[in-house]
Amino acid sequence: MTALLQVENLSVAFGARRVVDDVSFTLAAGQTLALVGESGSGKSVTALSLLGLLPSGGHNPTGRILLDGEAVIGAKPATLQRLRGGVAGMVFQEPMSSLNPLHPIGRQVAEAIRLHRDLARPALRAAVLAALERAGFADAASRLDAYPHQLSGGQRQRVVIAMALANHPKLLIADEPTTALDVTIQNRILDLLAGLRAASGMAMLLITHDLRIVRRYADAVCVMRAGRIVEAGTVEAVFAAPAHPYTRALLGAVPHGAPRPVRQDAATLVEVAGLSVDFSAKAGLLRRTVARLRAVDDVSFSLRAGETLGLVGESGSGKSTIGFATLGLLPATGRVAFAGTALAGLDKQSMRALRARMQIVFQDPFSSLSPRLSVAEIVAEGLRVHEAQLRPAAREARVRAALAEVGLPEDAAGRYPHEFSGGQRQRIAIARAIVLKPDFLVLDEPTSALDMTVQAQIVALLRRLQQEHDLAYLFISHDLGVVRALAHRLIVLRAGRLVEEGAAEAIFAAPQHAYTRELIAASGALDRQTS
Repeated sequence: MTALLQVENLSVAFGARRVVDDVSFTLAAGQTLALVGESGSGKSVTALSLLGLLPSGGHNPTGRILLDGEAVIGAKPATLQRLRGGVAGMVFQEPMSSLNPLHPIGRQVAEAIRLHRDLARPALRAAVLAALERAGFADAASRLDAYPHQLSGGQRQRVVIAMALANHPKLLIADEPTTALDVTIQNRILDLLAGLRAASGMAMLLITHDLRIVRRYADAVCVMRAGRIVEAGTVEAVFAAPAHPYTRALLGAVPHGAPRPVRQDAATLVEVAGLSVDFSAKAGLLRRTVARLRAVDDVSFSLRAGETLGLVGESGSGKSTIGFATLGLLPATGRVAFAGTALAGLDKQSMRALRARMQIVFQDPFSSLSPRLSVAEIVAEGLRVHEAQLRPAAREARVRAALAEVGLPEDAAGRYPHEFSGGQRQRIAIARAIVLKPDFLVLDEPTSALDMTVQAQIVALLRRLQQEHDLAYLFISHDLGVVRALAHRLIVLRAGRLVEEGAAEAIFAAPQHAYTRELIAASGALDRQTS
């Protein structure tokens, strides 16, 4: 079988630190190879190297990369442009950082097509719609003028997938392609990619932390740790008899257990009644409002100190919107109260006084961390605003303690976000939230970018923080395994409406709504692949 992609002795150093060390593998047409490993193991850096996408300045890879018979390392810009998108498409880990916030999604998909094909306007529009529909974007025709910030995380991920598939590449490099998607959409997207592979002979390099996905969709697997491949082979062989201790640790790492019961006398901290949120759909040169989209429709819930409320549902169901509206970050109707104080009508000074007690961990850590600030400056930013009286030494001690709590190394404080993996950036975001010692945290997919070993660590960390500080969590996630390990109660959303609510274990044991049963069944289908 002829290799479509051949990697020999690839090494990449960031300054004096070698992040990819002597990596070799091959990938044939029609084959799916999975790269797995913990956050920071070098998976994404390896993927970026394959298309010459590493930033310039001390990051030049060494070794040999052949893509469709052409050498990538040392290739001319024209060759790289032809390979990128034409021969190999790439789905990046963090969709918000790979989409232009100033351009509508239709224009961005069209740009990916125009780089490789000269099409008249009607044919170009048809190609854009076809690409979006292949990626599972059901209402593509009505959303071409939407901007990335108007889409859910899962919808943005589907736009990125559409751009990667737009020119029918021979190879798809998928770096965590379903990170932001709920389990039902995960299955559809991965089934779609598997179908395209079978129909066209497209190869796929699948980079993921989810071993359930590897077991179900990959033919071969390479396990990476600290920049090196420590084990490689067919999926069946590696999963059946892992030879390396780290591979065995990966296969055994799943969030487990249950949260500690909430105190019976715990005070109600958050009250939400009749919450509704509308977004405007704009069109035309003057961007006039032509329609209003109800993203959240009449949702009510309460949350006590020390309690975790899980919020689950498909991408675009309104989960993140509810989180933002609960914090007063989006205009909404209905009543939202924190510690007995209604947020509506508060002046700026009163609202700021509450901000320190209500924090959020965003879904996409890279877009929420300033690339111009060091990690220490990012984590200390809230302290400068809300605890300005702290002396520099005390502020520095608080920052270092927060970084240590989330498992980041001592030298992390002086480094910048781009120097960390996606999972490490998520831990920076968590440190930024907890450094203020809040009472209430909105956790918007806080484990979505993390490998399974780190997921288990973060679940344990969140449990410990909750027990020590009586924290209330609004936990938004598509990963039902993580939700089950953390949540006391569960809300299931669909199309902005609450379809089921109750104790988490009761819902998992006997879901009442058909959509809840579909979600749990889809999650179970993946779980059974690793059993």
